Amino acid sequence: MSDYYISQISHSDKTAIQGVTALLQAEEIRLDTNLDYTCGMYDDEMNIIATGSCFGNTLRCLAVGSDHQGEGLMNQIISHLIEVQFNRGNTHLFLYTKCSSAKFFGDLGFYEIARIDGQIVFMENRRTGFKNYLKKLKDSSALQLQTLTESTSATNRKVAALVMNANPFTLGHQYLVEKAACENDLHLFIVSEDASLVPFKVRKQLVMEGTAHLDNICYHDSGPYIISNATFPSYFQKDENAVIESHAMLDLTVFTEIARTLGINRRYVGEEPTSLVTGIYNNIMSEKLPGNGIECVIVPRKTYGEKAISASTVR
Repeated sequence: MSDYYISQISHSDKTAIQGVTALLQAEEIRLDTNLDYTCGMYDDEMNIIATGSCFGNTLRCLAVGSDHQGEGLMNQIISHLIEVQFNRGNTHLFLYTKCSSAKFFGDLGFYEIARIDGQIVFMENRRTGFKNYLKKLKDSSALQLQTLTESTSATNRKVAALVMNANPFTLGHQYLVEKAACENDLHLFIVSEDASLVPFKVRKQLVMEGTAHLDNICYHDSGPYIISNATFPSYFQKDENAVIESHAMLDLTVFTEIARTLGINRRYVGEEPTSLVTGIYNNIMSEKLPGNGIECVIVPRKTYGEKAISASTVR
């Protein structure tokens, strides 16, 4: 092998970024908009022949030029990115890849969490990571669920879930939680990724204070397995609708396992009449969740006057 070396690429280095973009495009991958570290492998003529990036604790935009595939370069890129992540204090790592590449990353120590055939595979570098997460969810809610079960007929019991970013928490969010909690025992997942304007710690405090009058809620940090729109990758999806569909299907695959663990049989979502993304997402949930024994309940938005209450308007 020639003298190849790996170097960090600054996102302000337009020439290098153009080289990375061209390499990715040749492999039918777009440069992701959410990246906080990028590296390139250079040959002895200063051509970028392989690349990889990070965002948070995920690895992204991984590619090797067609003339150099089979030389083991991706192994070196992955090793470099893992070292970068470990130096940041990130030891639990995730990646998204095409189905055709999953076996390759499996050989590098990544394990499949969920798969959408023909579209995307979600992987992590811990063999029992997702299993341990499910156990933690079950253990953390066991005491409260036991108390609720003692006062509720098990045969008629409805257990629901809400996933909420609450950026920030509004009266609309409060209305949605109150409705779900009135009709069910409720598992409330607060998206814990810090990719929002309002930090997670503040969002969680607002949610818990705004719902403190309800006594049948189990609160959960979403952790890394419930994926937000902000961090879901779009770089190898053909168009926006494909991104939304892949995100929804992957989320539902992961959520179905969570629901089985916690006995959840309903999922509540807020209606978003002006959002294409949420509209497609809600339609997919309405179609797919019942097949897994989970009812999808779409709640019309609470309004103030004639306008729907919106966190984006608050921001």
